[in-house]
Amino acid sequence: MTACIVGWAHTAFGKLENETVESLIVRVATDALIDAGIGPDDVDEIILGHFNAGFSQQDFTASLVLQADPRLRFKPATRVENACATGSAAVHQAVRAVKAGDARVVLVVGVEQMTKTPGPEIGKNLLKASYLPEDGDTPAGFAGVFGKIAHNYFQRWGDQSDALAAIAAKNHKNGVENPYAQMRKDFGYEFCRTESEKNPFVAGPLKRTDCSLVSDGAAALVVTDTATALKMKKAVAFRGQAHVQDFLPMSKRDILKFEGCTRAWGQALGQAGIQLSDLSLVETHDCFTVAELIEYEAMGLTPEGQGARAVLEGWTQKDGKLPVNPSGGLKAKGHPIGATGVSMHVLSSMQLMGTAGGIQVKDAKLAGIFNMGGAAVANYVSVLERLR
Repeated sequence: MTACIVGWAHTAFGKLENETVESLIVRVATDALIDAGIGPDDVDEIILGHFNAGFSQQDFTASLVLQADPRLRFKPATRVENACATGSAAVHQAVRAVKAGDARVVLVVGVEQMTKTPGPEIGKNLLKASYLPEDGDTPAGFAGVFGKIAHNYFQRWGDQSDALAAIAAKNHKNGVENPYAQMRKDFGYEFCRTESEKNPFVAGPLKRTDCSLVSDGAAALVVTDTATALKMKKAVAFRGQAHVQDFLPMSKRDILKFEGCTRAWGQALGQAGIQLSDLSLVETHDCFTVAELIEYEAMGLTPEGQGARAVLEGWTQKDGKLPVNPSGGLKAKGHPIGATGVSMHVLSSMQLMGTAGGIQVKDAKLAGIFNMGGAAVANYVSVLERLR
C-alpha cells in the first residue's frame, strides 16, 4: 500500500448548461483540496484526465487546474487521455508519481463536457475511441460497435435480452439513491426489456436503456504517500492496481472475451493478495449493458458464456454476494468520459468510509474498480481498502 486517497469532490452528472470545462475543473479541484484538509501549496503535481476528442474547443486543458488558485502556478500539470478510461489513467499516473517518490501529494481531476456538442458530432467524437479503418463507418457510432459485440455474443451464447434488461433495471434502481446521478429513475425490468417508442432499438439488440448517457461532469481526488495519509483525517489505500492495454482493432482478438479485462483483474487481485470473492463491491464499466455482462465473465464471477446467471440470480444486486455498480454505474450515473474513472474511485472511497448514503453497501471493506477505454482496449483495475 504505497499510495492513498485522502480527499475528493464530485459534481452532479448530467446536462450542466451553466458550466464550462474550466468551471467544472475549478470547482472540483478546490473542493477536493478542502476535503483533504490541505492547501494548494501542499500539492506537488497535478494530473488532469480529459478525453475531449472535439467536445471542447479548448484542447490544451492541463493548466486550467491552476485557475482554481494562483498558488498552483508553476506546479507540474499534465493532461492524460486513454479513451473512456481517461479518468483511471489520471488516477494511475498519480499513484505512479507517488510510488516513484517524485511527488508526495498529487491532485487528480477528471472532466468532460459533452452535451453542448450537436448529436452527429457526439457520435463522431465517440467513434474516435475505436479503430477507424475497420469501424469508422459503423452506423450508430460507438453504440453500433457494441451493438455488433452484443449481436455476436447472442450468436455464440444465445439470446441474452433478459440479462441485459436486468442489468439496466438494476443500475437504474441503484442510481435513484445516488445524488450525483444524471438519471435517478427506477424504470423497472419490464420497461427495460420491452421495445417501445420510449425505449427503441439503437444498435443491434441494444435498446436505449442498454446505452449509457451523454453527460457533463467532473470529479477530483487527492493522492498521497501512505506516511502522509496516516496524518490525514481519512485514508483509502490502493491495495492492488493494474493497467493492461490490448490491440485496438477488434479483428485481432476475440472481442467476446475481454482478455485485457481478465488480465488486469488477475494482476490487481494478485497484487492485493485476495480473490474476487473477498471484494465487498465492484464499480465496473457499463458503457453498454452487454459490456457489464461480459465483464462478469472476464473478472471471473462466472464461467464464459454464463454471465447472465450473475444478474438473473441476484448476485450483483446491492444486497447480493457481489454488488456491482451500486452507484448506478455509467448507465444511470452518466458517463462524462474524462471524469468517469475518477468518479469510480471517489464513490468507491465513499463506500469504504461508510459515507455513501443511499447507495451504501453494508460493511464495505474492499472495493474493486474496472474502467475500460474503447472496446476492452485500455483496461484499468484498482482494489481499494480503507486505511483509516
